[in-house]
Amino acid sequence: MKYQFRKLNFWIVLGVDILLLVAAHILAYVIRFDSVVPQVQWINISTALVFLLPVKLVLFHVFGLYRGMWRYTSLSDLLNILKACVVAGFVVLGGILLLNRFAGFSRAVFVLDALLTVLFIAGFRITLRLSCQNAFCLPFFSADAGKRQRRKRLLIIGAGDAAEKVTREINDNKTLPYMVAGFLDDHAAKIGQQIHGIPVLGPIADLSEYVFKTKAKEVLIAIPSASRDQMQRIVELCRDCEIPFKTLPGLGELISDRVSIKTIRDVSYKDLLGRPPVRLEMEQIGVVLGGKTVLVTGAGGSIGSELCRQIVRFHPANLILMDASEQNLYQIEMELLHEYGFKNYVAVLGKVQDKGLLESLFPHYKPSVVFHAAAYKHVPMVERNPWEGVYNNIFASKRLMEVSARYGVERFILISTDKAVRPTNVMGATKRMTEILLKGFCEQGKGSGNGTRFMAVRFGNVLGSSGSVIPLFRRQIEMGGPVTVTHPDMTRYFMSIEEASQLILQAATMGEGGEVFILEMGTPVRIGQMARDLIQLCGKEPDTEIEIKYTGLRPGEKMYEELITEGEGIVATGHEKIMVLRGNGASLDDLHESLENLKRFASNHDAEGIKAELGKVIPEYTSQDGESVLPRG
Repeated sequence: MKYQFRKLNFWIVLGVDILLLVAAHILAYVIRFDSVVPQVQWINISTALVFLLPVKLVLFHVFGLYRGMWRYTSLSDLLNILKACVVAGFVVLGGILLLNRFAGFSRAVFVLDALLTVLFIAGFRITLRLSCQNAFCLPFFSADAGKRQRRKRLLIIGAGDAAEKVTREINDNKTLPYMVAGFLDDHAAKIGQQIHGIPVLGPIADLSEYVFKTKAKEVLIAIPSASRDQMQRIVELCRDCEIPFKTLPGLGELISDRVSIKTIRDVSYKDLLGRPPVRLEMEQIGVVLGGKTVLVTGAGGSIGSELCRQIVRFHPANLILMDASEQNLYQIEMELLHEYGFKNYVAVLGKVQDKGLLESLFPHYKPSVVFHAAAYKHVPMVERNPWEGVYNNIFASKRLMEVSARYGVERFILISTDKAVRPTNVMGATKRMTEILLKGFCEQGKGSGNGTRFMAVRFGNVLGSSGSVIPLFRRQIEMGGPVTVTHPDMTRYFMSIEEASQLILQAATMGEGGEVFILEMGTPVRIGQMARDLIQLCGKEPDTEIEIKYTGLRPGEKMYEELITEGEGIVATGHEKIMVLRGNGASLDDLHESLENLKRFASNHDAEGIKAELGKVIPEYTSQDGESVLPRG
C-alpha cells in the first residue's frame, strides 16, 4: 500500500470516492424524504458520515479496490465493489443498531445508501475504463495517450469467444495497429448483435460487400474450430476480395486457451486440413508424466521437439533431451527455458547408438518414460544409404530397448510410421523391423517379470516436419516455380505436428505392452491438389503464374500409404482417434540370426544384402529398384 501513497492517481481516485460516498449518503436521504430533508436529519447525516466513511474506505482497501489498474476494470473488480459495499452496509447497520438501535435514523436510508454506493463507485470505475479506451483519456490515466498511431480497419470473420478476446485486446491496447470495423458470422442469431459495441454485420458469403462498406484493410479469420471446407471457402472469398488475411491458430495449437493478438498469423496449409481438435484425458496423462523423469530421443526434431513442448505442460520432475544435432538440441533447449520457463531439463548431445552414453545416462537419471522419436525417415535418402537406416532405425532402437528394460523404465513409446505397412522402401522396412523387435522385447519382459511396457504409435505424414514436402513446395513457389510433384494421383495422410504429439501422449497412457497404436489420419490428400492449394495461399495462380511439374515416383515411393497390413487385427480403443493392433511378433531368439546378418551387411555397405535380409523377416516387403550411393560389391 505504501507505493500507492506515492501515486497521484491514487489520491485522485480516493478523493473522488470520498465525494461519491458523501453524495450517495446525502442522495439516499433526499430520496427517502421526497427531496425535502428535515433539519434534524442533517445532524444524523454528519454523525453517520463520521462512522460510515472510514468503514467503507477501509473495506474498499481490504477488497483490493485501490490495487487494480483502473483502465483495466473488469467484472471481477465490479464483483469486489459489490462485496465491499454489502459488507460495509452490514457493518454500518450493525454498528448503529448496537449504539442506539436506530433511534432517530431511518433504516431505508442505509439500504438506499448501499445501492447508491455500488452504483456510484462502479460507475466511476467503468467511466475510467471507457475514457482510457477512447481518445479523451485523461493524461494521468494514460501513459501512451500521445503515442497513438493510425490503425488499420480490421474485419473479423467469426463472432465467437476467440473473436471477442481478440477484440477486447485490441480495444485495451491502443498501440496495436488495428481497429475492429465489424464481424461476419453465418449464425443468423448473431447477425445484428454487438460485441463490445461493434456490430455483427452479416454472413461470411457477403465478405466483399462488407469489405467495401467498412473500408476494411485486412481480414482476420477467428474461427479456430473451422473445418477444412469452411477454411477453404473463407480463404477463397478473401482472395477474391484481394485483401490481406490472417488467422488465429487452430484449437490444437491453442492448448491453454491463450487466444491473443500475438497468435495471429498467416493462413497455412494445416488450417486447410480442418481437423477437429483432439480430446485429451489430461488427468491420465498427468499420472503417467507428472513428477516423472522423461527421456525424449530426437528431441530437437519436428515430432521430438513438439513432444517436449507438450510434456512440460504436465510438470515432469526432469526432462532429458537427447539429440545428435547440436543446433536442433540448442533450439529446443532455449525454447523450453525462455518461452516456457521450464528449467528441469538435461540436454544430452549424442547418438542413441552410443552404448557407453546410454549405460551412463540411464543409471544416473533413471528415466521412467522413454519416447523414442530419433530415426532416419527420408525415404529416398535412406534408400540410397540403407546401412545408415539399419544402424539408426534398427540397432539404435534395439540398444535403447535393451537399456530401458534393464533399468526398469515404466513405459517405452516408439514413434513409428505408416511406411512400415507393406513397405516398399528400406526406411519403411527398418521401421517395421523395429516394431517386430519391440513386440519381442515385450514378450521377453513378460516372461522375465520385467515391468517395462513397450508400445508403438504408427501414423502418417506430419505437416512441416523435416523432410516434409510442404517446406520444399514453399521454397519452389518463392523461387517462381516450378513446383515438382511426383505423380498427379499420389496421395498421403497428413496431420499437424501438434495433433500427432498430443495423440502420442494419449496413446502412452493406454498401453499395457506390445500394442501398435494407429492414429486416425482422416482422408488421404492428393499431393497435386496440395501443391495447388499452397500456390493459391501464396497469392499465385497454379499453371499460369507457377508451373506444376510431374517428375515420376522416386525409388522406394508408393502411390498411396496404408495404416494396417492385411491380417493385422485392428481394435477400437476408448479414444475416437486412436486404434490398436494386437498382432503377434517374433521372439528375440528367432530374430538373432537376421540381426547378425543385417549388422554384417550394413558394416560392408551391402545394399542388396540388407534388402534381401529385410525381405526374409518382413514377407510383405517388396523392394524396388534403386541404386545406393556406393557401387555394388
